[in-house]
Amino acid sequence: MENINILNTQILSDNWYTLKKVSFEMTRLDGAKYILEREAYDRGNGATILLYNKRYRTVVLTRQFRIPTFINGNDTGYLIECCAGLLDQDNAEDCIRRETEEETGFRIDQVEKVFEAYMSPGSVTELLYFFVAAYSSEMKLHCGGGLKEENEDIEVLELPFEKALGMIKSGEIKDGKTIMLLQYAKLNGLML
Repeated sequence: MENINILNTQILSDNWYTLKKVSFEMTRLDGAKYILEREAYDRGNGATILLYNKRYRTVVLTRQFRIPTFINGNDTGYLIECCAGLLDQDNAEDCIRRETEEETGFRIDQVEKVFEAYMSPGSVTELLYFFVAAYSSEMKLHCGGGLKEENEDIEVLELPFEKALGMIKSGEIKDGKTIMLLQYAKLNGLML
């Protein structure tokens, strides 16, 4: 953009993902110029999916430990979430099919992209692609749980849809992407 000029980018950490300190000049709407420094965490883009079963009015979610929530006061550090993963070198649809099978044990062929969103645009570069897909017991290949070589330890939960919605209000579900997809399902009548 013509009103942004990157002056310097410094890598602060390149351990798990990349943390950069960026200095840039910005032109305000009134024409004044100023210089800012911000840190941005680049973890790549990702995809997430809500698996739903209209006949039984159920959804498949996961439960796993998340260290950032633990250090921010979540007593157990465990979150109930929709299946998700980083794109790596895949496109979003291939990624979410792979992650669904790894994490939940379901092989999903038909996925529907419903929207894209930046989840924390003030500090994280990630763009998340949101999907929904119908599932049935015949699609279950194995118990799921994630990949051992990635140290994943994921519990698969099959919950009544209305219970999952209630878990948002009770605070049992606090994950943004999961709340967004459950609300999308409700607003768009996926269970009707």
